[in-house]
Amino acid sequence: MPGKDASEPRLPGEVWVLVAASFIIAVGFGIVAPVLPSYAKSFDVGTTAVSAVVSAFALVRLLFAPMSGRLVSRIGEPRTYVAGILIVAAGTAACGFATAYWQLLVFRSLAGIGSTMFTVSAVGLLIRITPPSMRGRASGLWATGFLLGNIAGPIVGAALVGFSIRVPFVVYAVTLVLAAFVVWWFLRRSTLAAVSPDAAPTLTVRQAWNSGAFRAALVSSFANGWAVFGVRISLVPLFVVEALHGSPGLAGISLSVFAVGNAAVLMVSGRLSDTIGRKPLAIAGLVVSAVGTIWLGFTESVPAFMIASAVAGIGAGLLNPPQNAVVADVIGPDAKGGPVLAAFQMVADCGAIVGPLLSGFLVDHLSYQYAFGLTGATMVVATAVWLFAPETLPRVRSKAPDAEPVGSR
Repeated sequence: MPGKDASEPRLPGEVWVLVAASFIIAVGFGIVAPVLPSYAKSFDVGTTAVSAVVSAFALVRLLFAPMSGRLVSRIGEPRTYVAGILIVAAGTAACGFATAYWQLLVFRSLAGIGSTMFTVSAVGLLIRITPPSMRGRASGLWATGFLLGNIAGPIVGAALVGFSIRVPFVVYAVTLVLAAFVVWWFLRRSTLAAVSPDAAPTLTVRQAWNSGAFRAALVSSFANGWAVFGVRISLVPLFVVEALHGSPGLAGISLSVFAVGNAAVLMVSGRLSDTIGRKPLAIAGLVVSAVGTIWLGFTESVPAFMIASAVAGIGAGLLNPPQNAVVADVIGPDAKGGPVLAAFQMVADCGAIVGPLLSGFLVDHLSYQYAFGLTGATMVVATAVWLFAPETLPRVRSKAPDAEPVGSR
């Protein structure tokens, strides 16, 4: 009888462990994200200073990313992952007890060190243990776990604010410790996760740069970091409160709406990027993200803002799986990709640093419309770069020389 091919590879159990951990982490992150700008504002600082708290986190991630890659090579992904999560937990808990703006800035920066450790190690482990034909789906599943947590987190955070604006930070720290335990417990005897990181040669960033697809992924990663990890966290909650005259709780709901739109298409995007190719999904995601992001700045009512947030979330959901899969394709099955993964993360962090600062400056001196418009423009530029990038999905890969996995050479 015709049925499912028994030889079709299945996602390893370790992938599901990472998905579960990403969900737990995201619940905590979603609890903190809506209140972070208001918490920073409570220290009597301006919008630019509020944005600096977000940018400082990304700046430390950027600076520590190369070291994270080296840690993965020395002690392996699981240990780096667990250590990173515990560092974020310590920094986040300290934020909840800050008594001055500079303390919040320092503690939030400390959390950035751990963040880059568990991000680089998680992505590296996903690439190492997932079959090439399932990279899009694995990436989509992992991101879905994170986004489902982002949906629930802001709602929980909105309720916790009623007790104290500091409580969400402590609760986030507790969820991070739980995530660290989950990863340690289920991967401590895994043969896949324990594979020696020295078993393959290291692919350099210079070698990966030869791929036009990798260059396109870097540009879109920068734009995505600017919009999703920068402006969405620093400006969206302030826009809801100051321009739409909503509550901090409503700001949290708007972040959940973004996450719902994102999660709704992640798995679909992952499967399509494994069948029709990475490039079409990446371009579609960038276009939809640009439309939704620019629209945000011109909304004048809460319903319109929520719809625009959902559109922006859909765009990000379409983009992430193919973008991550391209990086995995470029690394290939025969090379370690620590430096390449670190570079990919670093450009996203650059966007998360520059985006909030420039956007905050535009809000202080011009308007929210200019800030969201500039953010959308970065996605338009990234779309133009992707138009000239080669396809990297093995079954539909273009004939261009730079479409080959660099790591397989």
